[in-house]
Amino acid sequence: MPPCWTSRVLLPAASLLQLVDVRQVCCEFLQAQLHPTNCLGIRAFADLHTCTQLLSQAHAFAEQHFTEVVQGEEFLGLTLQQVCSLISSDKLTVSTEEKVFEAMVAWIKHDKPTRLEHMPRLMEHVRLPLLSRDYLVQIVEEEALIKNNNTCKDFLIEALKYHLLPADQRHLIKTDRTRPRTPISIPKVMVVVGGQAPKAIRSVECYDFQEDRWYQVADLPSRRCRAGVVSVAGRVYAVGGFNSSLRERTVDVYDGGRDQWSSVASMQERRSTLGAAVLAELLYAVGGFNGSIGLSTVEVYNYKTNEWLYVASMNTRRSSVGVGVVEGKLYAVGGYDGASRQCLSSVEVYDPAANQWCYVADMSTRRSGAGVGVLGGQLYAAGGHDGPLVRKSVEVYEAQTNTWRLVCDMNMCRRNAGVCAINGLLYVIGGDDGSCNLSSVEFYNPAADKWSLIPTNMSNGRSYAGVAVIDKPL
Repeated sequence: MPPCWTSRVLLPAASLLQLVDVRQVCCEFLQAQLHPTNCLGIRAFADLHTCTQLLSQAHAFAEQHFTEVVQGEEFLGLTLQQVCSLISSDKLTVSTEEKVFEAMVAWIKHDKPTRLEHMPRLMEHVRLPLLSRDYLVQIVEEEALIKNNNTCKDFLIEALKYHLLPADQRHLIKTDRTRPRTPISIPKVMVVVGGQAPKAIRSVECYDFQEDRWYQVADLPSRRCRAGVVSVAGRVYAVGGFNSSLRERTVDVYDGGRDQWSSVASMQERRSTLGAAVLAELLYAVGGFNGSIGLSTVEVYNYKTNEWLYVASMNTRRSSVGVGVVEGKLYAVGGYDGASRQCLSSVEVYDPAANQWCYVADMSTRRSGAGVGVLGGQLYAAGGHDGPLVRKSVEVYEAQTNTWRLVCDMNMCRRNAGVCAINGLLYVIGGDDGSCNLSSVEFYNPAADKWSLIPTNMSNGRSYAGVAVIDKPL
């Protein structure tokens, strides 16, 4: 019998026999097992057995991981009251109110004949005015469930009226639906995946920002460096890369709650030193090197269907390319063009609506293997190299003016470093300085235009590692 179920059997017995200590241990064990796939079941169990603390912890967990929770079977099995309790919460952690609308529609459609009458009750808790006008017109208004219900249409009209008002007058409409949600921020950790030290390694380590400490988590299933690493829906994806002998097509996924890796669909092409980014919940694999030539092709992964599809190719072959998303568009920065055998200063942008790449302003200098990240809606290119010259300079791109400007240099020359942004700071992790791999991490504060090293280094130097930020596992 699995340990989780053992606790579920023991707990009622302990309650019946008034074995307070056993009951407490069972509750603590179940709390440690909380995961997006089981938290609603644990919440219902805690409610049934009046385990007040476990009930509130499971409920808070469901609020904080709402986007992942609504993809599971447990959510579709909730009662009307339970769904209302969840989606009405101010503490719901969602990147956009679209998630709440889509979850509500999925719950109705799961048992449409029985649940259709509950539409108005649920729509009362979806904060439609907080959705974009485009989404309201293209998605909400076109949803058959809305079209066929007058009360729901009233909620839509309220949202559209809200958008017609000048921004400085919108506060005059005061309803629960115009109030932004105020989620409790969950502590984050930085996950550094694989890399070269000096050959490809399996090691994965996490940095806890709160505690300023590094710790090891589950190793990759196989050696992997030069991979694209991103976080999608709370999980870390390691895409392609190099295992010290072959360029990879494979993709591994890390679940922090369970501290384990699993495999998903492979890409169509082998790619190392690719760029990876997430745009509209789709994972983009951009360019890279297949073992013989640099690539201009781009593939997109949909985690909901577990499929890779090609989109438009870039205008230039780019390996060792950095990518970032700004205002709904994907930028490919610098890299190496194998055809002309030179490092690149050129940058191009992908518009998913037009499925087209266009050049934008060049950087001030050639950069292959630059650390590329987005902070405050601006695109940063840190370090990189031009032939043997490894850089410590950093420049930032402003999309509105289509210009690059230099900011303060890093403390160290770095190429092939990992990058992530969190809490208003841009972190650059590891890399190499042209002679050795680095274990240090530094961060940029744009308010002070200053780079600082974090106090504690990684356990070992690594270049070509991938980096992602996820919620701190319990």
